[in-house]
Amino acid sequence: MNRSSLIWIFIIAGVMMVGFSIVLIFGAVLMSDDGGFSGGSGDRIAVIPVEGVINDETAKRVNRHLKQYGADRRVKAILLRVDSPGGGVAASQEIYREVKRVKEDKKKKIVVSMGTVAASGGYYIAAPADWIVANPGTITGSIGVIAEWINFRDLAAWAKIRPEVFKSGEFKDTGSPTREMSPREREYFQAMILELYNQFVAAVVDGRTGRKELDAERVRKLADGRVYTGQAAVDNGLADAVGNYEDAVRETARLVGIRGEPQVITPPRPRKGFSLLDLLGGSNLEGLLPSRIPDHIGEIDTSVKFKYQWK
Repeated sequence: MNRSSLIWIFIIAGVMMVGFSIVLIFGAVLMSDDGGFSGGSGDRIAVIPVEGVINDETAKRVNRHLKQYGADRRVKAILLRVDSPGGGVAASQEIYREVKRVKEDKKKKIVVSMGTVAASGGYYIAAPADWIVANPGTITGSIGVIAEWINFRDLAAWAKIRPEVFKSGEFKDTGSPTREMSPREREYFQAMILELYNQFVAAVVDGRTGRKELDAERVRKLADGRVYTGQAAVDNGLADAVGNYEDAVRETARLVGIRGEPQVITPPRPRKGFSLLDLLGGSNLEGLLPSRIPDHIGEIDTSVKFKYQWK
């Protein structure tokens, strides 16, 4: 084979590689911009999953999708598919506020479909929805707050370890794992619990007042931390209808006047590892693999955590 033929082979191979790269990149753009749906231009329902314990990462992900679909004129309603026992207080409130913003500012209908469990923080984020659908056996409710941490005072005494603490004020080390709490500290923490509880109750009252005579007094009677089945939640006004995911989709379509089978879109699944697209796009492995082992690996977390979470 002469030199000229080799040159032409390299040129053709290069053009084919460029073309293949363009196709991959174009497909990835379609998936990321269109939320996992690559065809059609009619009215749509966006489904956002909220799964597992709600933490800061959950809030960032869910709120990113709420903002994306809230700004998309083709999306007429958003369906939150909640399967969560709740989680951090602030993380749950982050999602709650974004749900309200999209509903009020963007005028989008918000519907919640409850899966196996939608309790505590999982219910908190559902409270402002226009319509809540629960399976008859869904575990929901658990309206309340819990704080917990590990106390190893006795273990430290057995090991003859004596902690020394310098602090700027009486309550600076409240919740220390190496000593008992004082009566004043218990009052201080209980006051915080009550404040966070009142915030939870206020959110439910704001979202559910008027449903089956559900007012502030009635909500407080229901909000003693207990869980309810989906059927009991409907009977008590904490949810609107018994049904599965498909029922929730149909109700969402009805609320916004979509006739026939609605176009349902979902966020694209996060990619794991790296692909040929990453290599062709010139990306490296930075961000895909940790640059170093985190400092906290191997440490015991003894910090006090306030949670809207069913335990």
